[in-house]
Amino acid sequence: MTDTATTTTNLNKFEKFKAEKDGLAVKGEIEKFAALGWEAMDEIDRDHRLKWVGVFFRPVTPGKFMMRLRMPNGILTSSQMGVLAQVVQRYGDDGCADITTRQNIQLRGIRIEDLPDIFNRFDTVGLTSVQSGMDNVRNITGDPVAGLDADELYDTRELVQQIQDMLTNKGEGNPEFSNLPRKFNIAITGGRDNSVHAEINDLAFVPAFQEAGEQNLASVHSQQKIFGFNVLVGGFFSAKRCEAAIPLNAWVLPEDVVAVCRAVLEVFRDHGPRANRQKSRLMWLIDQWGLEKFRAEVENRLGKSFLPAAAKDEIDWEKRDHIGVYKQKEPGLNYVGLHIPVGRLYAEDMFEIARLAQVYGSGEIRFTVEQNIVLPNISDSRLATFLTEPLLERFSIDPGLLTRSLVSCTGAQFCNFALIETKNRALAMIKALEEDLTFTKPVRIHWTGCPNSCGQPQVADIGLMGTKTRKNGKTLEAVDIYMGGKVGKDAHLGTCVIKSIPCEDLQPVLQDLLIKSFGAKPR
Repeated sequence: MTDTATTTTNLNKFEKFKAEKDGLAVKGEIEKFAALGWEAMDEIDRDHRLKWVGVFFRPVTPGKFMMRLRMPNGILTSSQMGVLAQVVQRYGDDGCADITTRQNIQLRGIRIEDLPDIFNRFDTVGLTSVQSGMDNVRNITGDPVAGLDADELYDTRELVQQIQDMLTNKGEGNPEFSNLPRKFNIAITGGRDNSVHAEINDLAFVPAFQEAGEQNLASVHSQQKIFGFNVLVGGFFSAKRCEAAIPLNAWVLPEDVVAVCRAVLEVFRDHGPRANRQKSRLMWLIDQWGLEKFRAEVENRLGKSFLPAAAKDEIDWEKRDHIGVYKQKEPGLNYVGLHIPVGRLYAEDMFEIARLAQVYGSGEIRFTVEQNIVLPNISDSRLATFLTEPLLERFSIDPGLLTRSLVSCTGAQFCNFALIETKNRALAMIKALEEDLTFTKPVRIHWTGCPNSCGQPQVADIGLMGTKTRKNGKTLEAVDIYMGGKVGKDAHLGTCVIKSIPCEDLQPVLQDLLIKSFGAKPR
């Protein structure tokens, strides 16, 4: 490695402990940790290195850890869901699971002494949690209806799996990519509606056609259009800065996507800034170097030059939420999108979802970045019966127009970074607003408990970011309000428009915004 990666001066505490011992080393120490117990563990192993195997110490629930899986393209099987349900079931009231905004799942209530058994259970069904936290590539997102959608341009599933296999050594852990300067997000979409929010990823691939003749694409009729991807780089949210991804001016064939991921990550790993954790995401390197130098260095690693980006991409649809019943490309089959309120699941829900997928579909379950579930491959002949299942009363296929677009991060119940409680408050407030107002269209409201923006308020119609404020001499939970986020085609980030509204005063403020800006009417 070169540049900042090899410098020992000015290293922050994270770089120092990573230099002392690679995070992946804890993989071989799980039995020892289980025997020791969480209180006797080395603090850096417990608080930080365990994240390399997807296990997160949570000071707000001492002794109860969070566990984050890897779910490439948001896809899992009913047997995998069944195992996840078994894991959270043993923790009683503390056990639950949350679907994340990266098509992933997080388990809550995990005890350190159970880790060896949990990892053994994961192995039996092909689940992995490796490299899912800290300075690693996070879950790779793809179209939730990949392979199902008759209008898709490219089925992303295999590519996403190939990227994960390369990054994680097929789930075993890969030290080549376990020490990045900071976390890294990758998304790839083959549909027309930007279902993955490409603009908020460090590296994203969006569909685009080139004229064969324009780019001298070998031995193809000059008028034929060739499918590939335009490449975007540098999108991220942090407490200090939020940026939308920018075009790299590069167009790549599907067969080059994995190699491009590797090249970009090698450049970031070897040259990315490491002194200041707040200035270590990919965009900071692009700022330092300029886009041309960054692009040239990636080409150098790739071993060939990029073709210039296609003049336009194919993101030309408004964003779909996939809730409801939809025809698949195969005649006689349907996928059904279930709304999961703020993504929260309990063991009995998970067992039941696994059963429905097995009985009515093909045993496949998919997550969306809106924290919902898609069950594919339900035949026309079984559909009517499926729609009478009691679970659909709670996980609706036709929720209210505010409810269906609601997204929330974990909040203060389980996350020590959160400044406010989010999930329960979000559900209560949306319910009250829907009782008081009527709507003609969905309004996307996102809650996030702190400036780390896991709930992505910057992509919402109305984004609510947790903060604290003073009122009548007391410190209260509050939110900053963001507006103007646009998803789908012409996506862009919203901005903060109102600061420090106490949560106890928020409902009338939201009601006023919904009436004035989104056409809501009092009942």
